[in-house]
Amino acid sequence: PKPYKELTDVCWGDPHSLGVKPLTFVRQVLAACVYPELMSSHKLPLDVRQRAQWLLGKCEGGSIGSYPASAGIPEIIQRMSKSIARRDGGVPCNPENVFISPGSQWSLTNIIHVLVNDEAPLRTGILIPVPCHVTTITSITSLGAAVVPYFLSEEHGWALQVEELQRALESAKGGCNPIALYVINPGNPAGYVQSRKSIQEVIRFASEKRLVLLADEVYQDCVYGKNSEFVSYKKVLAEMGPPFSDTVELASFHSVSKGFMGECGLRGGYVELVNLDPNVVNYISNLNYDTTSVLAQFALDLMMNPPRPGDPSYPLYNQVRNANMLVQNVKMAHEVVNSLPGLSCQPVEGGAFVFPRVFLPPRAIQKAKEEGMQPDTFYCMRLLEETGVLITPGCEYRQKEGTYHIRFCIMASQDTINKALKHLATFHTKFMKDFS
Repeated sequence: PKPYKELTDVCWGDPHSLGVKPLTFVRQVLAACVYPELMSSHKLPLDVRQRAQWLLGKCEGGSIGSYPASAGIPEIIQRMSKSIARRDGGVPCNPENVFISPGSQWSLTNIIHVLVNDEAPLRTGILIPVPCHVTTITSITSLGAAVVPYFLSEEHGWALQVEELQRALESAKGGCNPIALYVINPGNPAGYVQSRKSIQEVIRFASEKRLVLLADEVYQDCVYGKNSEFVSYKKVLAEMGPPFSDTVELASFHSVSKGFMGECGLRGGYVELVNLDPNVVNYISNLNYDTTSVLAQFALDLMMNPPRPGDPSYPLYNQVRNANMLVQNVKMAHEVVNSLPGLSCQPVEGGAFVFPRVFLPPRAIQKAKEEGMQPDTFYCMRLLEETGVLITPGCEYRQKEGTYHIRFCIMASQDTINKALKHLATFHTKFMKDFS
């Protein structure tokens, strides 16, 4: 028998599975769309009924069961583009450059697919941050492209440094032809948030080296660092003016799965393209974008156009929106991790994860090798076997040679986080003692 009664799984960014409650407004609107009879009931707030009515009015026959337009429901895309323009302080957003998809990863994979040249003598290269979430690495390699890693600076709060981009580009010479630079802001698994200055430097670098910028901005609504603020790559690009604003090619990704909504099961996301050749945009528009369900498109509309002050649903929505559950989770995780000898965590400014470094004793590293495991995998396996807490080892996200990390999700209920941290603290103390 196992020494624990239940599994505490905090390894994935799946908030609802970790005890986070779905947003009332979102679920009420979706429920009314699925079962329109609910709209005749006054149990639902007026703005919920009005939104459901508006959304159903954009479906053939007023039903979510009818086929949507292949590129997405046009009125929803129009509203999304207005919302993107609002986010960016009025920078225009052309709805013809916004493409709905079944999640940001789907969009990213398809954009990379368009960029990869199978017939060139050298493989196409994509610069990616280290650490980087594993699904992107898998997508790049499965499409026949080469991963060109650039290391984020852990000592400087996981900062993205242009000198390191330069080094990575040099290292690729002769091995592949780098054509794109992938950035994650806010970070995953490392929870940094890029400053405006940092984004400007990256844009200048991409411009000089003629790289397409792939900006993964799915955690844009999850920023909690006191001096941190999310600014989109598109907004900074527009502020920089010509020649940058009209030449640097950019694809920006967002999703209903990540961040504040956490509706992972609905599979909805979008990509906005900036400065791409019209022929390329046209080609992308003909890709199989009709795979996004109607409910996922509705969820995108609700994410981009939430209740506003004065709406009946606004007080509750705003209360949840500003609840400091995440801030408290971050604070608690940071304090517990940094209080344990042999664990060290940089400040978490945004995103959904904590990515502490583990300073493993030589005996633990030796034991892991004997068992044919990476040292941080060995640590995570022992944690699972002894406490039932499931986290992921840093080696899955790539890391600097000789360093070890663990990753766990903080977008969880406080009970779940409390339990995971309590078990981690007890286990870690014993583990370090056993292998010292």
